Amino acid sequence: MSPDPTAAVVDVESLQVIGARRSLAPATIPEYLQNTYWWAYLHPRAVHIFERQWLVNLILWGNFARLRDAALQEMGEVIDGRVLQVACVYGDFTEHLVRRLGPVGSVDVIDVAPIQIKNLQTKLQHAQQVNTFLQDSSDLHFDDGSHDAVVVFFLLHEQPADVRRKTIAEALRVTKPGGKLVFVDYHKPVASSPFRYLMVPVLTTLEPFAMDMWNGEIADWLPRDLPVSKIEKQTYFGGLYQKVVVTR
Repeated sequence: MSPDPTAAVVDVESLQVIGARRSLAPATIPEYLQNTYWWAYLHPRAVHIFERQWLVNLILWGNFARLRDAALQEMGEVIDGRVLQVACVYGDFTEHLVRRLGPVGSVDVIDVAPIQIKNLQTKLQHAQQVNTFLQDSSDLHFDDGSHDAVVVFFLLHEQPADVRRKTIAEALRVTKPGGKLVFVDYHKPVASSPFRYLMVPVLTTLEPFAMDMWNGEIADWLPRDLPVSKIEKQTYFGGLYQKVVVTR
């Protein structure tokens, strides 16, 4: 396959949002996403290829469920607040998030690609208390402090440094004081891990922005003008993955 400028075309007006609200203004697909990840997220066949639980688990070396549950556990067994998921996720991440919703809990999911929103709506067609929005993670259209918790699951490594900083700043901005912002992403493995060396050619070939995750700390990309009360970090699988929890 090769880049196709029509690959990401989806009838936006046909996207029916699950829940009470919909976003009528489509976001512009960023150039870096169109040029670098068209094959994984924008091409019409991308969803057919990658929306397989066994495949996303394989890509994460068998750690998908462990990392998914680690992220969701930060929000509690029962979620009664308003949660924002920044970007759609292949696999059953959102389904498990929705299962934790209490009577007054809700989930907002944003993504910049219409095809990804449509895929998520297909997976969650019988779900309640879920709203989907066509938005860019670096320019969220939510009020300050509008969400009790925000989760960003394996998105930052796919973004150039300037976009990553904006995404983190926006995610923190919409997290209410006392709420949690949860990141799960790649991390530089310990020296004794074979993945420290195995993953370099994989990431540099398929994930050209991912090596930044190895050479920096998520905490260092937080905006200085938004104070936080606590930052906690935990690594998994020999340090190849990390969970960073920021409490406003």
